[in-house]
Amino acid sequence: MGDRVKMNVPIVEIDGDEMTRVIWAWVKEILLEPFVELKTEYYDLGLEERERTKDLVTIDAAEAVKEFGVGVKCATITPNEERVREYGLSEMYKSPNGTIRAILDGTVFRAPILAGGIVPYIPNWKHPITIARHAYGDVYKNAEFLAAAGDKGELVLTAADGNKRRLKIKTFEESGGIVQGVHNTDASIESFARACMNYALDTKQDLWFATKDTISKTYDRRFRDIFDKVFDAEYKVKFEAGGIVYMYTLIDDAVARVIRSDGGFIWACKNYDGDVMSDMVATAFGSLAMMTSVLVSPQGFFEFEAAHGTVQKHYYRHVKGETTSTNPVAIIFAWTGALKKRAGLDGLTELSAFSERLEAAVLDTIASGVMTGDLYALSMIEEKRQVGTREFLENVAKRL
Repeated sequence: MGDRVKMNVPIVEIDGDEMTRVIWAWVKEILLEPFVELKTEYYDLGLEERERTKDLVTIDAAEAVKEFGVGVKCATITPNEERVREYGLSEMYKSPNGTIRAILDGTVFRAPILAGGIVPYIPNWKHPITIARHAYGDVYKNAEFLAAAGDKGELVLTAADGNKRRLKIKTFEESGGIVQGVHNTDASIESFARACMNYALDTKQDLWFATKDTISKTYDRRFRDIFDKVFDAEYKVKFEAGGIVYMYTLIDDAVARVIRSDGGFIWACKNYDGDVMSDMVATAFGSLAMMTSVLVSPQGFFEFEAAHGTVQKHYYRHVKGETTSTNPVAIIFAWTGALKKRAGLDGLTELSAFSERLEAAVLDTIASGVMTGDLYALSMIEEKRQVGTREFLENVAKRL
């Protein structure tokens, strides 16, 4: 095999939950550690460790990404009531991704991984569609109540001088209900706008941005106005020179346009919209497990992750000793993305070349007809074979 590829500065390794945690270890064992002298600062964001540390480990992981500049993250559970009972949690912890994104104040860019023989569900999609997801605020940093009959919900804003402004949300007269407060900041929205526009210029792609400002005339309108201001003041001339276009449209109109398009553009979305639409785009291109995701902060910090969840059903089968055919491609590409970024920052050409070879080996394995079950159902390759996750990784290793 020869000498392993060297690293200088560690990347921050953020472990996760369930089947993705299992695959995470396999990817390191089979595809990384035999070829690379892997250096990482390790943080365990498995739900048991988050409970033990009362979620402080999530904050520590985010601060480590700030310190070292590059992180790679496994999928993690965001607990609901059922998970609280299952794991015996003392509280319903918030989304680890939401916490990390808030600390890094970045933008998430998600794009599908295209493989030979895999035809999108929407046949006119010929080029990748990149989802740019705002990574701060909205429902991920919300405050919410259950309301009883007779309660009155109000929105109260207290000025620096103590003066209060109030808006009635709802008086719950005959029935209880729910009430929620969300927020965002001008500074974060401006960072989001600049990140999207810089990314569009770097990749030479048109940029679309969509909200629902006809309904949310203050909250969503603020997003639109800030995007317009940043574009007109800083990017209009650059876009014209680069031959690309910035377009604003309503979110429902954007969905219709996206379906009719042939791809090849960036679709900027608010936090929740981006969460949902990135899964839609990934699935329509073939599989949720074929989606890259990178969080880019204005300060130059990068966190790479798989865009999918923890694959709970496969994990329960794995625990029973059954072989699963879970697609590991997005997890592999999270690692290669982080290694390439580390290599670029540190001038490590061998590490960058290895990462490129690993990505090519993955795609070559699929194109040769060896693939996991999700892709097997979609592939147009005549001579194809469905394999388990570990066998797929071993086939990739042979190509390395």
